[in-house]
Amino acid sequence: MNHSFPELGVNIDHVATLRNSRAGFEPDPLSAAVLVKSAGATQLVCHLREDRRHIRDADLRLLRSWNGLPVNLEMAMTDEMVSIALDVRPALVTLVPERREERTTEGGLVLGRDMCEKISVFLKKCRDNEIRLSLFLAPVSGDMERAMELGVDQVELHTGEYANATDPSLREKELERLFSAASCISGSPVRLAAGHGLDRENLLPVLSIENLREVNIGHSIIARSLFVGLEKAVREILETIRRKAPLLRREEGFL
Repeated sequence: MNHSFPELGVNIDHVATLRNSRAGFEPDPLSAAVLVKSAGATQLVCHLREDRRHIRDADLRLLRSWNGLPVNLEMAMTDEMVSIALDVRPALVTLVPERREERTTEGGLVLGRDMCEKISVFLKKCRDNEIRLSLFLAPVSGDMERAMELGVDQVELHTGEYANATDPSLREKELERLFSAASCISGSPVRLAAGHGLDRENLLPVLSIENLREVNIGHSIIARSLFVGLEKAVREILETIRRKAPLLRREEGFL
């Protein structure tokens, strides 16, 4: 795999959200997945929530059985979701915090003692079932260290605070937090991803993180696709990644 630029995972949750708004069958998440693959993305991302507001169990199983792209299943650390994950066996599970009343995922997973113990048990089951495990974390050095201690396969940095910052100085501060957190796992076996609130513009500075291997983007791609089509919306992001990431890293002295 070429590490000169990160891979792209596309979250197709909001294709299902639109379908669910009319309780019908369109737009179809699987059809969206086919277009995402055709455009050149390397991973499908979907969040199976407790209330099934986005994708549903049947969607997840169809995406997995299609096997056109690896599936990254975002889920809460609950008995129900653990059971589903071990049965469906996606390529990757990303553990995220989840509150019923939230509009979208807010913040990173809190790695307290109880949560770490649960993750440790689940990680062993994931390894037994050839599932890679990722943790969705805020850019906090202590959490990066705990993730390495647990031995998970990947950490996905929550970029929401950075993406939502409107004040330039605050955005710069949040970007520095992302760089600092990324440096904590640089050189370790833990793979680094980033996601939440990213679009073609705010993605650029994030791409200069040296050890970034993957970005996961959903809402901005689906929103853009309403005007230009899904394949073009995905390709626009890929063009940004492939043209800008090597340049940014070269300027920083990474290449």
